Amino acid sequence: MAEENQAQEKQFSIQKIYTKDVSFESPASPKLFTEKWEPAVDFNLATNATPLEDSMFEVSITVTVTVKTGETVAYLVEATQAGIFSLAGFTDAEMGPMVGSFCPNILFPYVREVVSDLVAKGGFPQLLLAPVNFDALYAQHLQQAQQAEGSKTLN
Repeated sequence: MAEENQAQEKQFSIQKIYTKDVSFESPASPKLFTEKWEPAVDFNLATNATPLEDSMFEVSITVTVTVKTGETVAYLVEATQAGIFSLAGFTDAEMGPMVGSFCPNILFPYVREVVSDLVAKGGFPQLLLAPVNFDALYAQHLQQAQQAEGSKTLN
């Protein structure tokens, strides 16, 4: 009986956190540095979870930030921050929120730092990404998946 309880015990650990991919482009520099700075920021975010061996998962966040001044692209930053996480003893219902929300919450401060550092090294004012509510994004993803599933059964 004690062995069954140990087998059901939930275990979570971070095996590795790393920057998987990074890109910075400033196509209009140096001319842009002599003009008035009036940025418009476009921010996109994507998450991905890939099962590895045993109870390990690679979870990644890809952030793409495009900053324009007028019609001119000032800079484009794309960074993918990833982590390898060990998750054992979780039910199927619990695994979705773990890899879809909990792990991205752990990774986001790292990708925010990567983006901020790249922008500053590119000669631009610091860019700090606002916090992201991954719980809400995951819930929205589930709702969209249910709606898509519902529309398939209606057709």
